[in-house]
Amino acid sequence: METNKILSALCYFSIFFAGFIFPIIVYFVTDNPHVKKDAKSALISHIIPIIAIPLLFAGLFLDIGIFATGSGIPVFFLLMIGLFIIVNIVIVIWNVYKGIKVLL
Repeated sequence: METNKILSALCYFSIFFAGFIFPIIVYFVTDNPHVKKDAKSALISHIIPIIAIPLLFAGLFLDIGIFATGSGIPVFFLLMIGLFIIVNIVIVIWNVYKGIKVLL
């Protein structure tokens, strides 16, 4: 296989082993524009769950304050956790799909 394809695929698969560090390294080390594009795309998809974490905590604080139902069940926070889990699953599936697509 071609080295550039493997590097591009590893950028996507790095969600399992190196998080956002591997795509950053590949982005700055490689000269191939296609690999740079894939590294940038993988990096963005690895950062999305990190951005969602403050939204999860916002759901907790909003549930305690504004949306408090009095029943003791943090409904809004549980919905935010469900949304967070769904977003993470979709991102992992998307990264695996893109990694396989690059290899083929």
